[in-house]
Amino acid sequence: MMSRLFIKAALGVGLALLTSAAASAADKVRFGTNWLAQGAHGGYYQALADGTYAKYGLDVEIIPGGPQVNSRPLLPAGRLDFLMAGNMLLPFDNVRGGIPTKAVAAFFQKDPQALMAHKGQYKDFADLANAPQVLIAKDAQFSFWLWLVARHGFRDEQVRPYGFNLSAFLQDKKVVQQAYATSEPGYAMAEGGDPEVYLLADHGWSSYSSVIEARTEMIESNPDLIQRFIDASAIGWTTFLYGDNSAAVQAIMAANPDLSVEKLNFEIEQIKTLGLADANESLTLGMGAMTEERVKSFYDLAVEAGIFKAEDVDLSKVADFRFVNKGVGLDLRKELTGQ
Repeated sequence: MMSRLFIKAALGVGLALLTSAAASAADKVRFGTNWLAQGAHGGYYQALADGTYAKYGLDVEIIPGGPQVNSRPLLPAGRLDFLMAGNMLLPFDNVRGGIPTKAVAAFFQKDPQALMAHKGQYKDFADLANAPQVLIAKDAQFSFWLWLVARHGFRDEQVRPYGFNLSAFLQDKKVVQQAYATSEPGYAMAEGGDPEVYLLADHGWSSYSSVIEARTEMIESNPDLIQRFIDASAIGWTTFLYGDNSAAVQAIMAANPDLSVEKLNFEIEQIKTLGLADANESLTLGMGAMTEERVKSFYDLAVEAGIFKAEDVDLSKVADFRFVNKGVGLDLRKELTGQ
């Protein structure tokens, strides 16, 4: 009996040591998001909460952004290993500025940037160009607004400053404003509004979003770590969208206690309904898909709109495509959905 107990105890100690060794051997990763924890970060919190990152040998710390947080300098400085960018304009700007980072994946196939109007006030997207006022934040006036003017006939005299407060929109049925499709519409509905959302991606704004950036030095020196992080994130996003995402929901709520369950559920539903994360290339190439052709096409759009000059950016330095388009998560999606 004593020998059996000794063997069991020895095995238990050995297993504990192996577990401890595995944990200590995991590569530590600091991943910065672009805002406070929310549904748009769901796949990353899923991979963290359900152990997918750990399974891939990663000890990931998710570091949220926020209103007083500027995470962009932290990536080239080595204080972050990966950074989530809003869309492809940021990687373009990094190259223009000589910042040694590259995009390595894009987990939203559609940019959630949108225009929001009161339901029934305008007959279609084209009619929004007739709105007397369009609320646009300062930064957006130098990005997608230029495209709206160049491609869709909007006029600079329509612009009024948007201070991320919905009062002007709610008080005037004719007002149109910029919106993040997973955010402002939900806030407007909570205040009794009945918003209609026009996703810019559905009208030609072809940028990827939830773009993952990494330092060029790390891409070259440790491509295996890059691959594991992208693969694990792809599995996380597939599970979050099609499987049991309760672990991610709990993790997001813990990281952002001010986020209500209703708001988070709205965000998740918008991601699914609008096809933000899984559409276009990802349907056949897997989550995180990103192609050279589409990156070039969006840069051409940005040049045409006057956001960049043709000579501003060497596109060969914008992204590294070797870590995506490998079908990661496609089998899991089929298993979870039966399709």
